[in-house]
Amino acid sequence: MPVNKRSKYRGSRTCGGGTHKNRRGAGNRGGRGAAGWRDHNFTRFHLLGKREGKHGFVSPTSVDPTVLDIGEIDQMIPMLVVQGIAREEAGVVVLDARDLGIEKILGGGRVHHKMNISADTFSERAKAKIEELGGQALAL
Repeated sequence: MPVNKRSKYRGSRTCGGGTHKNRRGAGNRGGRGAAGWRDHNFTRFHLLGKREGKHGFVSPTSVDPTVLDIGEIDQMIPMLVVQGIAREEAGVVVLDARDLGIEKILGGGRVHHKMNISADTFSERAKAKIEELGGQALAL
């Protein structure tokens, strides 16, 4: 005795689908691809989260670095010294931007403190502002 439909209908012409014209073409499955995703296939694609296919490509190397303006770092220096993230040595503030989770330092804002700061990268403006006060921008 057959257990499932596949073996039950094995050898029959239409496998239980009615006349031989019934299961023809893409109209039987509601269209090809993402057809009807706003109409008759709305539930499948939106409520069940089943948008099919590949939509775009994100390169793993195109992830933007975490950035912060040098002016914002300058305003945070008193707080960073109190917290022990930065230290002050002979009037120069020493700071590693990686301790803040910052990879790149940008040149926005004003700089009032002389600082030696290390980060992965610096913008040209940030480097110029730091060195203008006699500090050092150390790229790692």
